[in-house]
Amino acid sequence: MVTVCTLVPPPERPRLDAAGDGYFNTLHVDSFRAVLETARRRRVDALVISVHRCGGPELPAVARFVRDFPAIPAVALLSRHDSAATDTLLRLGATGVRAAVDCTEPDGWRRLRELVGHPASPAAAQILSRVLPALGPVPDDARVFFEVLARLAPVITTVRGLSRHLRVGSSTLMSRFLRAGLPSPKTYLAGIRLLHAAHLFHNPGLSVADAAYRLDYSSPQSFGRHLKAMLGVTAGEFRRRFPFEVALARFVDVLVIPYREALRAFHPLNAGSWDQGPDAARVSRAG
Repeated sequence: MVTVCTLVPPPERPRLDAAGDGYFNTLHVDSFRAVLETARRRRVDALVISVHRCGGPELPAVARFVRDFPAIPAVALLSRHDSAATDTLLRLGATGVRAAVDCTEPDGWRRLRELVGHPASPAAAQILSRVLPALGPVPDDARVFFEVLARLAPVITTVRGLSRHLRVGSSTLMSRFLRAGLPSPKTYLAGIRLLHAAHLFHNPGLSVADAAYRLDYSSPQSFGRHLKAMLGVTAGEFRRRFPFEVALARFVDVLVIPYREALRAFHPLNAGSWDQGPDAARVSRAG
């Protein structure tokens, strides 16, 4: 579910919650300082700000958010018409806010759902848009493996955790990759987690420590050790040398294309009873 941070007057929050039901979850905050803190510490897919909470003193904070978090779309919400609101909308446009919704119109809430219910470039969607075409025709369960990996890598740190979600024994999963001549599931998990890190670094407002904690590393030092082991670079070097598109292209070139033929005949989750471990279970696409 998409997560939307909102800065709107309390009376407007129930209407926003109702509009998002089934489309997005809301995180209501009370200040622009809280908006910035939430964006640093939690997953935020979009920001909705009330035009009526954006007086002159607040506009520099809006501009800072747009500058520091370009991957998080900001939407201005208009709930009443007056001369001040019109002027504020123009000034918000000057800060970089490119979308506005008039919720006094019958179609306003539907437009809001369209704007924030499907963020323009979530990391998982971007990863899969490159990885799946590079894979080509693969078995359904191989596709499921990469889809789950792209979606859950930010919150799953171990193969055991990944296997538990896929409902297959971790030793069974690892042995299947080994027998197929593929890199280990740990290697794929680590690679996708670094892609999510690179996507987070697209936001200048996030520090290395912010990204480390957002990806559930125990500390920034742990994140740094992971980068050193995987790529031989520091966190600062990774941020400079591996912007998201570069990191994604490298992942495809190193971990997908050389193993394409093996992956096209690979069944990581539904290989059959002959090699299912005692703790393994089959998984469907819904799993």
